[in-house]
Amino acid sequence: MKKLASSLVRSYKVILVFWIIAILSLGYFALQLPSLLEGDGFRTDGEYEKVQDILEEDFGFPDSTLLLLFEKDQQTQAEFEETIESTLQEVEVLDLNATIQHPLEDNSFINETYAYASLHFEEPFDTSKVTRSIESVIEGNNIILTGEPVISDDINKASQNDLKRAELIGVPVALVILILAFGTVIASLLPLVIGGITIIIGFGILAIIGQQMDLSIFILNIAPMIGLALSIDFALLFINRYREEMDKSSKSEALITTITTAGRSILFSAICVFIGLGAMSVIRVDIFTNIAVGGTVVIVIAVLSSLTLLPALLYVAGDSLNRWRIVPNPKDVRGRWRAFAKSVMKRPILIALTALVLLSIGILPISNMNLTIPTISSLPESYESRAAYETIDEEFMGDSESTLYAVAERENGWEDEEGLEELKTLENELSQPDIVSSVDTIYTTTDVDNSSDFSAALDNDQMSEQLQPALEQFIKDEQLLIPIQLSVAANSSEAQELLSNWAERNWEQHLQFGGQPKFNEEIYTEIYEKIGLTLLIILLSTFIILTIAFRSIIIPLKAIIMNVLGLASTFGVIVWLFQGGHFGLEAADVALILPVIVFSLVFGLSMDYEVFLISRIHEFYLQTGDNTKATIEGLASTSKIITSAALIMIVITGAFAFTGVVPVKQIGIGIAIAILIDATIIRLLLVPSLMKLLGDWNWWLPFSKRRS
Repeated sequence: MKKLASSLVRSYKVILVFWIIAILSLGYFALQLPSLLEGDGFRTDGEYEKVQDILEEDFGFPDSTLLLLFEKDQQTQAEFEETIESTLQEVEVLDLNATIQHPLEDNSFINETYAYASLHFEEPFDTSKVTRSIESVIEGNNIILTGEPVISDDINKASQNDLKRAELIGVPVALVILILAFGTVIASLLPLVIGGITIIIGFGILAIIGQQMDLSIFILNIAPMIGLALSIDFALLFINRYREEMDKSSKSEALITTITTAGRSILFSAICVFIGLGAMSVIRVDIFTNIAVGGTVVIVIAVLSSLTLLPALLYVAGDSLNRWRIVPNPKDVRGRWRAFAKSVMKRPILIALTALVLLSIGILPISNMNLTIPTISSLPESYESRAAYETIDEEFMGDSESTLYAVAERENGWEDEEGLEELKTLENELSQPDIVSSVDTIYTTTDVDNSSDFSAALDNDQMSEQLQPALEQFIKDEQLLIPIQLSVAANSSEAQELLSNWAERNWEQHLQFGGQPKFNEEIYTEIYEKIGLTLLIILLSTFIILTIAFRSIIIPLKAIIMNVLGLASTFGVIVWLFQGGHFGLEAADVALILPVIVFSLVFGLSMDYEVFLISRIHEFYLQTGDNTKATIEGLASTSKIITSAALIMIVITGAFAFTGVVPVKQIGIGIAIAILIDATIIRLLLVPSLMKLLGDWNWWLPFSKRRS
């Protein structure tokens, strides 16, 4: 490591040139990233996707749909219908290659106050271009364009606005914290420079990756949230150690020592977060793969920039690093932290119990957690597309109903008498559950009750001709389509239970299910089935790494238990904040991705602080053999830097509390709360009190000699 550090310091000019080239070249690609992002990332390769392909390719279901919401306002019914007709005529003139369903043909699309029209597109289209064309027609007519493509486009725009807002809030506050920590202008600005470069290059690489794989729009917020916070933290740790070494040695020697010491801590921190990201990607849902890829890219850049670019910049800065002091040189605060540690360790049982009570209070609301797949509610309420979609849903769709699609395959087709009999049997079987409102087949459409009559009708040329539209609607060669109306919402537990039971059933035919209920069931099932493996990977990997690092099994077990308690308390607070709608937040269920993402990321981040603290305690313990003294000195020597790093992490992630996209807001607040709990209740109260209570047993490792 020392040879590598020496080589890096000697090659500082080459390193600077390399990073300048990287910024200029990848900066061009970074600008393209927002246009490459689409969808919320909730997609998994499963039965839903296969059925969706069959519905589109064989049964003519649209690739996507736009909706036009008409509001009657003060118009008469005749005037309202005239507005609808003239608007749709203008839309047809646009030649959008879309099939239009509207209220003048189907009265289920209109009521006393509202009406809506559906524009079905069989092929993918340029959402922005089509949106502009339609809005030029409907502008000023009390008509709103919505639908999933428009909402997805609006979420992308909201994400870009949110990123700017979070940066405008988080970066200045982070600068203030850095100024208070370092006191001088250049030392305070360098971490922000490293953070900015990390995001630019990270976005550039993600834009290149985005040309090869689908990336979620949430990447636009989550990747910079992780990358900016970590790169600033890494730079803070590096510069702090470098300034300490500058007081003892030359510039080059100080950099070499800093790379070999702080560099190890940075690498360990990155490894901890990589473990969480890797474990998260076990869940085969695109959003987790996206975050794992995005997080890995920005963290790798953060590590490389901290260990190569930052030393080069520090070498160039030289003595000017400590010039232009804004804050007076602070007094040594280790005395205060030492006194605090002593006071905690005088009453270890009381302090430990107090900390556990505080964590337990936070955990209590977790039993009421409602996890949902983010949908239209992800978009801020201020967007017209959300309001229009919710109006159509409430007025015409019904929140408590959903449609499931069954696709059955029979080798010899369905139009012979035996196939028609099997179809009738299948209809009866699918109709049995209480939550099934109706099952649509050729029988319900034609009012022919049994297979014998239907077979006889097909043998009659005149009757057969009349039945052809129904046959074409439900049968395509060997494929049979059966729409199933459910009396429960698509995201209900009843719908998931029904699909789970049907998946385990041995059907006579090859049967697959699609539709929104199946989509939800697949996402929930994939997460619930893989979450245990994800947690096991994180916990086991962390345990092994810490055991090797500290030659103790008590330290890793204690660290894991404390982190789990802290994260459980975080989730409880999130439930109270969001589901309760406290502190002015919009009442909303917790995004299904939040527990996985926050646990995977924060577990690694908090382990970084844990290792930084315990490493210093262990160092003092090896020198003195006194566990109590080692704990006090470890806390005194690390608390300032840990607190500064934690504050920056809280500020950068917490700034997303002021954004509009709900899942991103929840993740940002969740990470901020988790770090806050970790840096206060756990790091300042639980760690020293438990270190005191366990004494030398903290360093116990089976089959090794314990220090007496």
